[in-house]
Amino acid sequence: MRFTEEAIVDTTIPDENVVRIAVDLACRAPSVHNSQPWQWTYADGQLDLYTERGRLLASTDPSGRQLVVSCGAALNHLETALTGLKWSVDIRRVPEGPHSGHLATIRFRHDARPQSHDFDLLAAIRHRYSDRRPFGPVSLKTPLPVALTDLARGMDVHLTVLGQDARPTLAKATELTAAARKYDSAYQAELHWWAGHSIPQGGIPADSLATAENRDRVDIGRRFPAGRDNDAGTAIDRSTVLVLSTETDGRGAWLRAGEALSAVLLEATVGGLATCPLTHTTELRQSREMIRGLLPDGGFPQALIRVGTTEKKSPPRQTPRRPVESVFSIGRRHSAR
Repeated sequence: MRFTEEAIVDTTIPDENVVRIAVDLACRAPSVHNSQPWQWTYADGQLDLYTERGRLLASTDPSGRQLVVSCGAALNHLETALTGLKWSVDIRRVPEGPHSGHLATIRFRHDARPQSHDFDLLAAIRHRYSDRRPFGPVSLKTPLPVALTDLARGMDVHLTVLGQDARPTLAKATELTAAARKYDSAYQAELHWWAGHSIPQGGIPADSLATAENRDRVDIGRRFPAGRDNDAGTAIDRSTVLVLSTETDGRGAWLRAGEALSAVLLEATVGGLATCPLTHTTELRQSREMIRGLLPDGGFPQALIRVGTTEKKSPPRQTPRRPVESVFSIGRRHSAR
């Protein structure tokens, strides 16, 4: 009797194609100026996340804090995607220490039992976008998701919902940041490189940026170049602002803040809310201290999120993403960046 040899499939680790799909979804995460500063390596059932230092915004983000926050958002997108694909993960964060570009090691368990809300979050990865136009207020019809604070706390991140009385301070911090950057030629060159025109593998195209009129109706946004997105349903921004902060201010805290940022954005998207992450007021020491003064427990503000409602006829154009082949490799390790 002859027996046919069949390949033995290891069901304890995901197929390479499953990991590729999850990484592709992870790379839909928001990143500073849509720079997408991440690299992923899969080998021997282990996925590793690294920073890509070549995409560091040297003038905007010299410490690399926003780069790591961006990678943290991608890490949470990855975990959300894998849950929908019925895989759980064990994550070891910053495994080689606080100065390494090796941000996470991910191992897998085939034991996830996704519920309907998990699939809603998975769909939100594709539907979410940053909307830089003015928002209407959250309301009883479209409220803030009640679980946001607990969701962030589970990631060792504090979420503060600012009241309207904080708006003048936020506007002042924005004005201070803009004034400090106005004659910074390196910053302005970097900003205009990444925003306002088409870059095939990143950046923010003009169709994703608000027109000058709509931009000026948002008193707490980064002053991007004027774009072509003029579809707004409100005359002045009436958004609610959330602040994500951490008790410490190192690379591990930045990564956690990015994970919380992703989780909050996806929950808000499922809830039908428009969102826009903000990091400009945490880039400079003085404006960051102003934001810190708004927090009841102090801490280090890492990112703000503008949340609200829209009556737009069409969403802004989604920003482009790098091909997954350029950020994902199989079967070899990257050295720490």
